[in-house]
Amino acid sequence: MLNFKPNKVALALVSTGLMTMSSVSFAAEEAVSEQEVEVIEVTGIRGSLQKAQAIKMSTNSIVEVLSAEDIGKLPDTSVAESLSRLPGLAGERRNGRTSGLSVRGFNENYVGTSLNGRELLGMGDNRGVEFDLYPTEIVSNIVVYKTPEAGLVSQGIGGTIDLQTVSPLNADSTFTINADFEQNGEDAANPDYDNTGHRLSFNWVDQFANDSLGVALTVATQETPRQEEQFRAWGYADSDDGKILGGHDSFVRSAMLERDSIAGIVEWAPTDNLKLQLDALYIDFNENDVRRGLEEGGPVWGGVNYTVNEVEDGLVTSGYWDGFYSVIRNDARSQEAELTTFGLNIEYALTDNWTLEADISTGDVEKSLFDVESYSGVGRAILEGEDNRPAAARSWEMTSTGVMYSAHPTLPLIDYTDPSLIRLAGPQAWGGSIPGPDAQDGFVNRPEFDESLDSIRLSIDGVVEWGPISAVEAGIIYSDRSKSKLNEGDYLTAPTYPGDALLTDDQILGVADLSFIGINGVLAYDSLGLFKSGYYSAVEASLTQADRLGDTYTVNEELTTLYGKLDIDTEFAGIYVAGNFGVQVIDVDQSSSGFSTAQQADGTIAPTAVTGGDSYTDVLPTLNLSFEIAENQFIRTALGKVQSRPRMDQMRPNVQASFAFNDNNIKSSDIQNGPWSGSVGNPTLKPLEANQFDISYENYFADDGYFAAAFFYKDLTNWHRTADVVTDFSDVYIPELHQATDGTAPVLLEGFVNSTIDGFEGFVRGYELQASLPFHVFAESLDGFGLYGSATFLDGKLDDGGLIPGLSEESYSLTAYYEINGFEIRFSGTKRDEFLTEARGLSLALEQFVGKGGELWDAQIGYDFSESGIEALNGLRVTFKAQNLTEEDDIQADATDPRLITLYQAYGANYLLGINYEF
Repeated sequence: MLNFKPNKVALALVSTGLMTMSSVSFAAEEAVSEQEVEVIEVTGIRGSLQKAQAIKMSTNSIVEVLSAEDIGKLPDTSVAESLSRLPGLAGERRNGRTSGLSVRGFNENYVGTSLNGRELLGMGDNRGVEFDLYPTEIVSNIVVYKTPEAGLVSQGIGGTIDLQTVSPLNADSTFTINADFEQNGEDAANPDYDNTGHRLSFNWVDQFANDSLGVALTVATQETPRQEEQFRAWGYADSDDGKILGGHDSFVRSAMLERDSIAGIVEWAPTDNLKLQLDALYIDFNENDVRRGLEEGGPVWGGVNYTVNEVEDGLVTSGYWDGFYSVIRNDARSQEAELTTFGLNIEYALTDNWTLEADISTGDVEKSLFDVESYSGVGRAILEGEDNRPAAARSWEMTSTGVMYSAHPTLPLIDYTDPSLIRLAGPQAWGGSIPGPDAQDGFVNRPEFDESLDSIRLSIDGVVEWGPISAVEAGIIYSDRSKSKLNEGDYLTAPTYPGDALLTDDQILGVADLSFIGINGVLAYDSLGLFKSGYYSAVEASLTQADRLGDTYTVNEELTTLYGKLDIDTEFAGIYVAGNFGVQVIDVDQSSSGFSTAQQADGTIAPTAVTGGDSYTDVLPTLNLSFEIAENQFIRTALGKVQSRPRMDQMRPNVQASFAFNDNNIKSSDIQNGPWSGSVGNPTLKPLEANQFDISYENYFADDGYFAAAFFYKDLTNWHRTADVVTDFSDVYIPELHQATDGTAPVLLEGFVNSTIDGFEGFVRGYELQASLPFHVFAESLDGFGLYGSATFLDGKLDDGGLIPGLSEESYSLTAYYEINGFEIRFSGTKRDEFLTEARGLSLALEQFVGKGGELWDAQIGYDFSESGIEALNGLRVTFKAQNLTEEDDIQADATDPRLITLYQAYGANYLLGINYEF
């Protein structure tokens, strides 16, 4: 039988990498350890590429791999940034930093994520993991499984991402310090924030008791600043002249992300037959920000006087207006989250060939959001009598980034930075609260989340000689997961109601600069401090808003998974064939509880407890084959059925009923314009499923060089969509409440209810091209130069024409590097097309929109003093990093006309100066 073996460098590297691989790759590790390996030390950029390449080469599945340059040193400042450079993956910026991630066109809600092979909880609203919250310092390798295996615990339609920490019994003893000073390229536009931060981490690895006990500890802390300018359109109204800006809220945002992390690993091998590993991870995350600016209605929707100056192809591009009482917004948000996870893995060798394994883990995440809105302006709204307040008057011009204001041709500008003018009160009669309909001077959203996950896994694996079958693995996994959300909020009323009051000197912090939309600024004050001091009176929104308890729920699910996997090791027609095939049988018991909410005769909400759930069994077969058609050249192919669990917010049983108190709606016989509407969750949702086919060609032409091409097709057999269903509202109809101003009853008792339903079908297919090209293959004089990059081309849709969340038709990544004699220089860029995503809208609820994509470029230059010959500086590395070099903006536009800018965000560049010292 032919036996193509990797060269000695690849063997050394893969033996290093596989030591931290999860249990799904133990068979590959054993196969490598049986061979004689020459230990070769590789570090830096090229070292990380070689280690990643060796792991990718040795794995029978189609995978992508990231490997740290050294202990605690991935090349980027976050796991999300590193992953976004891999082929088939694309990052998504949120609040100025790469946080979201798509794998093969599916965002993080449809991607399985694990830590050392165990399913990992995120800190988001759903299952998706916010990858920027996990410090790079705890990561040794990251393996992205693009094809499924029966032994993978956490799977998703997009794939599985496994974060792997160091194995202290197999790593060099070290004590490493990483420290960075960070500065945002933009000056802070808010007076109470600055634009500097820092990162600091300590990594310690050592062995004891004759190398039978290994300990690894990582402690990391960071403060990261962000500055942002944002224009957001209310929308575009229809006018006699064409589409016209209906209004906007624009602000400058300053934020500080603070994160403290502790990761510990204890690995003990008291005998040759027994090994125990205890993992622990704790992350304390806090992000505080302020958003200060203006909220204003415009022509048509704002009820103002306006004149059109210029129209281009149906869009009003310039004009002037007057007569609106601008709302000055001083908003503050605090997001706090704590993640704790523990895992215990026990391996016992029954014989030389058979191993029994037990894995027990528990995790918990608590997250709270606290968002204060505070309104001020030229005085409280006046409903009756003469209104002598000065109204805004401006000229406007539409630009490629939104709106730009200037002086009105005849009326004066109002100076919103004048302390003698601005009063703490709502200048518009928006919303409503108790005690009166015009007393809303602010609002607080304060949702809370709590999620837990407990699991246990028992498995046995061993080497066999059953013809082409070389190894077998079987096991059972039980997991119990629960997620709850309490969605509460408060209407805020100033103590001066029904009057108003000027800001005092001690309340004023300074001025927030709005020059990016042509306005000199607004007065800045501490709205969060005012709220915490008891300045405002608060009334719970759940008394009058159906969507508060209507979005409060608990979802539980218990999964029992039986699996079996057979490894293949054989020869066919002179070609070495390796792989695996197996099956998972998953028994599901899901349940949820929440509330049904509807308005009563007195206008209040009377909640009713509701529950729901379902149970079922799924069968997921998988097959992976790798053909070594020539030395270090592989064709890999895979077939399998993959699934993602339903979004947890869509599994709630809640029912909400709403009534529009508008005579036009009440008297309408058109159900599209009727007064009734509602929403309902679906606690019986089945998993999203797809049948998947993959094929790839991989050519490893050097220890640090390869190229590969892959094609995949995912046949979506069950997808979820939200849809409007006609529903009878007779059960919640109250005659004395639900009527027109003249007492007329509604013409219709039917309306649309929005719900999530399954049963939709579609497809996603794609091509992936990637290469790692060291220039020493051309000439020895070019040693140290290199490129690695990728291009991904995707196509996909649902049968009803809907979009897949996270799918960009094209995405690219490119990194050029130079590393020799201690110098390290790297330029990296990523680019992606537009994609469907979501962000927080009203009441912090998630709303879908289309992101325009973008192009991000980073650079890094460093020097390793170990190459300097100066003994006293041995172990020291100095690095300078620049992120978002081109200051790429995020822009969203209406799908029908890209000139209709709905959102513009600018963040500026970010810079880090760091040192790495290894003792």
